[in-house]
Amino acid sequence: MRILYCVALSCLLTFSFLASAEAADIRKKKHFFMKHDYTAAYTLQRVSVRASCFPDQLKAILAHIAKETGKKPVVTSGHRPRSGKSQHTNCLAADIRVPGVPEKRIVAAARSAPGIGGIGRYCNGIVHVDIGPRRTWNYC
Repeated sequence: MRILYCVALSCLLTFSFLASAEAADIRKKKHFFMKHDYTAAYTLQRVSVRASCFPDQLKAILAHIAKETGKKPVVTSGHRPRSGKSQHTNCLAADIRVPGVPEKRIVAAARSAPGIGGIGRYCNGIVHVDIGPRRTWNYC
């Protein structure tokens, strides 16, 4: 009886070890196939800012700005469905600030971002970035 108990216990331990090893392999494979998550590269000014629809290209631009400036951009405005012909209407634009970073440095970082479209500057220190046609403006 004691031998049967030991055999059953060793089989159970072997099975649990194999199951945990297989689960670890599945996690590695799942991580390998997942798309890059850029949402940690920026923050939202308030919970009402709509940024969940940002395409990966715009998220990559925000991540590039974070990398170049060393600080996370704060998205002050994202998707605005009723904003006329703006890129905000299609969720292709973001208005940002980077606390503690001069506006000129933010614009320089945005210019060097791959896939950048429009870059705008406003008097209140907010910088507009989008993935539309390439253009720049300064409303100040």
